[in-house]
Parts: sequence; C-alpha cells; structure tokens
Amino acid sequence: MKSIILSLIACVFMVASISQVQAKNTPCSGKMGGVSHCSKDGKFVCKNGKISQSKQVCR
Repeated sequence: MKSIILSLIACVFMVASISQVQAKNTPCSGKMGGVSHCSKDGKFVCKNGKISQSKQVCR
C-alpha cells in the first residue's frame, strides 16, 4: 500500500515538473501572460502587448 502511494506522489511531481519545462519553451510565457494573437509578419503578440522574441513562426 505504501509503495502505491509513493508511486502516485512521484507521478504527480513528474507531471508538474514537465508542465513547467513546457511553459518555459513557449512564446510569451511567464510574466508576458501568454499569446494574445499573431501579427501580420508571423510574430507572436503577447497579452501584455509586447512582441515575443521567439524564433517560432506564428500562423
């Protein structure tokens, strides 16, 4: 029983850490508030109004 509980707790921590890594690799993450929309030249416009420095192209 204890091993099952420990396994579940380990899974929760693994999922939480993976989602944080993914958030760091997306345009407009963190303090920029996420992506608002795409500009006409294919750049990401963040919710705070700034243009993302991401090399990815927005479509």
